[in-house]
Amino acid sequence: MATLLTLLEGPGRTLKRTLRALGYRNYRLFFFGQLVSLVGSWMQSLAQAWLVWRLTHSAWLLGLVGFAQMSPILFFGLIGGLAADRFNRFKIVLWSQILSLVQAVILAALTLSGKINVWEIIALAAMLGIINAFSIPGRQAFIVQMVPIEDLGNAIALNSSVFNGARMIGPAIAGFVVTLWGEGACFVVNAVSFFAVIASLLMMKLEPTKEFSKKQGAWKQLVEGLAYSWRTPHTRALLQLVLLTSLFAVPFMILLPAISGGVLHQGAGGLGILMGFSGVGALSGAFTIAHRKGIRGLGRLVAYASIVFGATVILFGLSRSFYLSCALIVVTGYCMMTEMASTNTLLQSLVPDRLRGRLMSVFVITFVGIAPIGSLIEGQLADLYGIQIVLTVGGAIALLAGIDFRLRISSLRDAVNRIASQEKDGVF
Repeated sequence: MATLLTLLEGPGRTLKRTLRALGYRNYRLFFFGQLVSLVGSWMQSLAQAWLVWRLTHSAWLLGLVGFAQMSPILFFGLIGGLAADRFNRFKIVLWSQILSLVQAVILAALTLSGKINVWEIIALAAMLGIINAFSIPGRQAFIVQMVPIEDLGNAIALNSSVFNGARMIGPAIAGFVVTLWGEGACFVVNAVSFFAVIASLLMMKLEPTKEFSKKQGAWKQLVEGLAYSWRTPHTRALLQLVLLTSLFAVPFMILLPAISGGVLHQGAGGLGILMGFSGVGALSGAFTIAHRKGIRGLGRLVAYASIVFGATVILFGLSRSFYLSCALIVVTGYCMMTEMASTNTLLQSLVPDRLRGRLMSVFVITFVGIAPIGSLIEGQLADLYGIQIVLTVGGAIALLAGIDFRLRISSLRDAVNRIASQEKDGVF
């Protein structure tokens, strides 16, 4: 009887462990506010990409729009991270959401007027990128104010799960909305969705936070953050792996409209299905990390996820079957999220809080900010040589980078374990 009760209680305990960060009111508000807002953001992402493809049928311009939206993170991300270490993180997150609402309203108005041009899409994408350069490091550093340090990894993974749950839901809805009512309707929904996250932020009850010293000049603080990222062996190795993956393999997502329309011969609905399946995989990866306790073994998990991610990007590029591509993109989504969420958890678990914003800005730059350079390059190369060659080469580089990182883990372990033991946590 005791064994039977244990089996029956098992799923409940598992779920409670996986969702434990939701036990904190502030994080719970943030989680559900973000869920609504991010569904709208992913609807806008698909609609924007499809609008560019419909107007131009150019993989190069798809890459250019991706570059415009993400490159500001490369150029301003360090400043955003510095701001998160010098100023009130709550206010940074709140104002970034308000400004994102304004951007969505402008995009919706121009699209619904029927007179929108590609250069206007590019300009508004750049505007959103500048906002995100401050928003993303601020949000990442803000998480520690909502949950205790022992549940930080779980909160980071759940944050990834809501991001990717929205990526699964948003594009699937957007594909039908674009087909029925056009891209402008998706932009309107996104604008409205920002009220949810703004309301959730205003409902929070936050404890007063320690103000970090501003006696040291901003430039010296910036250099200090960069020096930490370079001189700490595990941080440097993780960031190098993320950089190579983001530069050469992650940009395959930017080319999805061209793959759906030009290779697999599907419309906006097919693009929504592909993005939705990618979200299914990514959501599964996020829940895998959320279920874990501590950081034991995360370094190896990062390596294996990168290896499999690279291999499946190669296969995705070679596929000419829509159904096979749907299956493969589930795996790529799972591995990409597992690699990035594990890396984020490792970095945040081992960094001093006074450096958290700056390290997160470096992580965001290598993950998000570098990707537009890859998008721009791969969009141009895809026009010249074909998508198949571009994805094969990019996937191979990610695969080799993962193998290299796996071979270096033993040399990193001692230094990481010294830090981890001070935090009373697991091992690399």
